[in-house]
Amino acid sequence: MPADLAVIAVVRDYLAANDLEAEEPGGPEAGVFGFALPGEKKLQTAVRLDVGTHHLAVHAFVCRAPDENHEAVYRWLLQKNLRTYAVSFAIDRLGDIYLDARLPLAVVTPDDLDQILGAVLAMADESFNQILELGFASSIRKEWEWRKLRGESTANLEAFRGWLEQDVDPSSS
Repeated sequence: MPADLAVIAVVRDYLAANDLEAEEPGGPEAGVFGFALPGEKKLQTAVRLDVGTHHLAVHAFVCRAPDENHEAVYRWLLQKNLRTYAVSFAIDRLGDIYLDARLPLAVVTPDDLDQILGAVLAMADESFNQILELGFASSIRKEWEWRKLRGESTANLEAFRGWLEQDVDPSSS
């Protein structure tokens, strides 16, 4: 069955009204939209909206699979799911981390899109540094030490300065 053209129009109008430049990889009637939400801690969150026959699916890439401490990262994500609005963390077959949601087509309005995409952006942005600390601490530490040794800028690592300078393992907190 083809995607709902009225919902496709609502999504397209919403994205345009909010200056979100979107691609429609399947063409104008496919109901698939790809775009990025700008953030602060996570500078961009890639989002895909799929208008189906019964619901609008929201998929947002948060982070690649952790290098280490997988169990703690995934446990933290599951615990975070207990406090989310409309979106939940999920992992794919590779262990990459996503946010996912479904909305019935009957409730897809600009206000609903605003709420769900706001929740996606908030969850991705608020969770990003914690996910990095838990799942990439060794890589972050190596990068910090390499930059300090060579006098390179550590500006994009400032969020981790506390545990990096104290030689604290963030997964133990």
